[in-house]
Amino acid sequence: QVQLVESGGALVQAGGSLRLSCAASGSIFKVNFMAWYRQAPGKQREFVARIPSGMTTNYADSVKGRFTISRDNAKNTVYLQMNSLKPDDTAVYYCNAEVMAVSRATASYWGHGTQVTVSS
Repeated sequence: QVQLVESGGALVQAGGSLRLSCAASGSIFKVNFMAWYRQAPGKQREFVARIPSGMTTNYADSVKGRFTISRDNAKNTVYLQMNSLKPDDTAVYYCNAEVMAVSRATASYWGHGTQVTVSS
């Protein structure tokens, strides 16, 4: 079994910054890509950022230049540094990872989410 646990969500004023973390644990052999998604009230879940094991990053246009994704492979942890936050960034942020377990089976896992609220 593999678990993803997010942390770092909070209430912040517009223009502020937050850093989210997501740690993967369990029967892990290798973590392939790690990513962040978000879901605002009444909207579908949307892609935010992705970082494969090779460190090349991808971002949604709406967060480019403001958010930075990074990972610590030794800790199986991914981070999302969010700067210049806007009220439109308000959402539940979910961590997603493709993990190869010790059994060599590969699957996609999701965390339970962490709430980010940006006040105007």
